[in-house]
Amino acid sequence: MLIKSRKSWHLTENDVTPEHLYLNRRAIMAAGGAAAVSLTAGACSAEEAQTGAARSGMPADGNLTARETGYLPPDGDLTALDAVTGYNNFYEFGTSKTDPARYADRMTTDPWSIEVTGHAERTGRFGIEDLIDFNALEARIYRLRCVEAWSMVIPWIGVPLGPILESFRPTSDARYVAFETYFDREEMRIGPFPVLDWPYVEGLRMDEAMNPLTLLAVGLYDRVLPNQNGAPIRLVVPWKYGFKSIKSIVRISFVSEQPPTSWNRSAPNEYGFYSNVNPNVDHPRWSQASERVIGAGPFARRDTDMFNGYADEVASMYAGMDLAENY
Repeated sequence: MLIKSRKSWHLTENDVTPEHLYLNRRAIMAAGGAAAVSLTAGACSAEEAQTGAARSGMPADGNLTARETGYLPPDGDLTALDAVTGYNNFYEFGTSKTDPARYADRMTTDPWSIEVTGHAERTGRFGIEDLIDFNALEARIYRLRCVEAWSMVIPWIGVPLGPILESFRPTSDARYVAFETYFDREEMRIGPFPVLDWPYVEGLRMDEAMNPLTLLAVGLYDRVLPNQNGAPIRLVVPWKYGFKSIKSIVRISFVSEQPPTSWNRSAPNEYGFYSNVNPNVDHPRWSQASERVIGAGPFARRDTDMFNGYADEVASMYAGMDLAENY
């Protein structure tokens, strides 16, 4: 007889959440589409949602259906949709947290393709519909923890990255996966002080990329991703600081050496390659021991969890490593 053990992140939400909160979250999830129409600043309008839905392979009405499995329910309520879509880091559109929602509609997201290069048997340029099975989407509630010491709890929709990477049949030389963000100076609001060396690039060690928690997301709540949240396809790596979850991906490369990453290249003393959430390693300019909970009031804070609360699933990948040195 085959007995399958279930990972902690395979819990259903009502396994761990009090019923009144469970039902409240269900109501929020069900209302996501209507909220996207009615919210003002920071949320996508009905017209924008329809435009986004025109992306190849995505449903015409902008709604995404996903089975609710494979997530680790965090403590705390879901962050309201207007906060999720209105308070963002996407420096290509400005350094203010409200700039992406204001200016990201300039970005062209249809058509969209991703170039796959490097140490793999199958490479080339692929449309989203070639990568994502929209009939097999998963809904996962993950906490997004940002290095500026704030966090959100977001219901992401997507598919695990690992099986997609496996489909390209990476060779033994592929020890890391590098990612690149879309960049167009005419569509993006780059000022006289560009902050970073564009385009934005990120990377993961191969075992991190293949970890079952690593998600390739195409939506949040029950809608396609708004531009400011990384449309039309982005990474979500929930045990790392948010800047590792690269947005609007246009290139995936299988490489043998640790790839450069934008923030590490800009300020290596502040942003390491690994960037695992660690309350014991402070940013040089502020503490990471606690975090501000976005959408929960101006004084709402919580203690920061090691690996953002996902230690059971990911800590073994870093066994024996000095996590202060390998920050």
